[in-house]
Amino acid sequence: MAIDTKELILDTAERLFAEHGIDAVSLRTIISEAGVNLAAIHYHYGSKDSLVKEVFARRILPVNRQRLTLLDECEARAGEGALAVEDVLRAFFSPAMRLSLDKERGHVFIRLCGRFWAEVGNKMQAEFEELFREVLRRFLAAFDRALPQLSPKEVFWRVHFAVGAMVHTMVDSERLARMSGGLCRPADVEETIEQLVSYAAAGFSAPPPPAVEAEDSPGAEAEMVGAHSEGQS
Repeated sequence: MAIDTKELILDTAERLFAEHGIDAVSLRTIISEAGVNLAAIHYHYGSKDSLVKEVFARRILPVNRQRLTLLDECEARAGEGALAVEDVLRAFFSPAMRLSLDKERGHVFIRLCGRFWAEVGNKMQAEFEELFREVLRRFLAAFDRALPQLSPKEVFWRVHFAVGAMVHTMVDSERLARMSGGLCRPADVEETIEQLVSYAAAGFSAPPPPAVEAEDSPGAEAEMVGAHSEGQS
């Protein structure tokens, strides 16, 4: 019974946060919608911040475990040889895309993520990013192994663009289907994953752009290299 109550609270909070934004939804609204008492939320989660963390962790942590499992398999297949960037990207994209196209588990959560990312000033950005720390570390090392010719700066740019393409596809896939007149079918998860992999692999494999005459910040560059080195440890 306790498990059912916890899931009911999480489902209700996830839906309300997706519809109205995290800051606009109070615990009192959640308990009213869920039909539970305030003591139940405090018993299971302690505070609104803890509840918000659990709403995200419930969806993100399984996705990240799947990503790391797929990456482990990818690295095992490669042995001592080079990693294929397509395999690394497939390991990264697949679990998230499968969740986003799951009407039962993922649809509302993806709407919530869209709102959350739009709320740049949200005080929980740091906690959200912490959920991805191990995935970032492992995948940076994998991209470095797959594309050793790229500098840490280039890897970060390309990871940023790849994540952007994935997130845009996740939160706005229905528009693509509509605008293409059905020619593109993002509801086909396998096709969507392969389209993303193909697109991102071309970007990752492209030569670095010509040097731009600009003054880079030595401190920022050092921080970036340090973070990338941590990803290889």
